[in-house]
Amino acid sequence: QVQLVESGGGLVQAGDSLRLSCTASGRTASGRPFSMYAMGWFRQAPGKERELVSSIRWSGGSTYYADSVKGRFTISRERPPKSTIFLQMNSLKPEDTAVYYCAVHRVGASGYDSWGQGTQVTVSS
Repeated sequence: QVQLVESGGGLVQAGDSLRLSCTASGRTASGRPFSMYAMGWFRQAPGKERELVSSIRWSGGSTYYADSVKGRFTISRERPPKSTIFLQMNSLKPEDTAVYYCAVHRVGASGYDSWGQGTQVTVSS
């Protein structure tokens, strides 16, 4: 089981910044350490589908950003062997309000298959 612990959400005003963090730990069902392919941040606003906000590949460190957050959000990670990522969110907008989830895409998996509990980000206008 892979466990993900998120922190850093909160209530801020438009234009403010927040930094989310997420640490992954655990082992596979067979008891072996899992290998990371990527970690990502998703968000889900009320009445909307969950969307991928940003992700980072574990090998090489390439990143992805949704168009809506490009230039405002930055994803980063701690150096291995730590499995911690951050999402620096600047110039926050009310439309960034959502529950933000950290997720892991393990090597060999078809996609993101481990999720954190979510952290609420609320941006007031």
